[in-house]
Amino acid sequence: MKNIILFADPGIDDSVAIMYALLNPDIHVLGIVSSYGNVEKKQATDNIAYLLKLAGRTDIPIIGGSNSPSSGEVPTYYPEIHGKEGLGPIRPPENFSGELTNFSKLYTIIEENQDVTIVDVGRNTSLASLYLLGEDIAEKVKEFYIMGGAFFVPGNVTPSAEANFYGDPTASELVVKNLDNLYIAPLNVTNKAIITLEHIKAIQEMNGNPLIEILDDVMTYYIDAYKKLIPGINGAPLHDVVTLSLMVNPEMGKTIRRDVEVLTTGFGQGTSIADFRVSSKPAEKNINIYLEMDYQMFVKDFIEIMTRKKIT
Repeated sequence: MKNIILFADPGIDDSVAIMYALLNPDIHVLGIVSSYGNVEKKQATDNIAYLLKLAGRTDIPIIGGSNSPSSGEVPTYYPEIHGKEGLGPIRPPENFSGELTNFSKLYTIIEENQDVTIVDVGRNTSLASLYLLGEDIAEKVKEFYIMGGAFFVPGNVTPSAEANFYGDPTASELVVKNLDNLYIAPLNVTNKAIITLEHIKAIQEMNGNPLIEILDDVMTYYIDAYKKLIPGINGAPLHDVVTLSLMVNPEMGKTIRRDVEVLTTGFGQGTSIADFRVSSKPAEKNINIYLEMDYQMFVKDFIEIMTRKKIT
């Protein structure tokens, strides 16, 4: 079983990733870090708390992450993709509010648990802060999985940049340069992880879990948003779920070990670069970029986990 701390900014795909993590018997969620990203931090916190309430897992601490990127700029949000409040048409109940635990709780969780994996599916600001505020803490984490970057494919925010790396390129550059045992799930892999409404309906027919009951409304909104962006697409890619699925099913993907650089300024801000030439050398650190994914295996895993009735 993987002991994980999940960094998130829900957001629809983050929310589905949280559902997947809670239902997966191979994942033990030690805490969830709430930060700005797809929505502002307060809304992200409320969304996480709402999902934990539906799952009956209010014992999992929600840890307060970053409010804004390292630059101090006002974040850009994407209501056209995730809805005004991050869950498409779904709203947490009125007067419902999530409670945050101090950021320092992260260090306690890491110290008290063995073989902790950190999974960051949002902007990397909070993860960079974890490293900067306690540099030796990275040595106590078994591995890091992040969703971010784009190799060989266009970006989804600029012609070359993916949203998480673009949102705080300074933090992303720090992460890829300083962390070891790092696994990166970029757009060129996650773009293939398309889930359709037919998949969602099949899941709901097999599972009446309160978490799953909201899935069709959330995913309908998300898929409709993607159809406007990419005419002809028959579903929507679950970028963040892929990162978790690859973590527990490493045989599902293929990686290459390379150093990564994230451009921090100018027209190329947020662009991820690696040297894939035949003559290039592997990274000195254990930095792994996913280049391939077995799509059918991902869909099978997603449906199997999301039809589980028991929350782990």
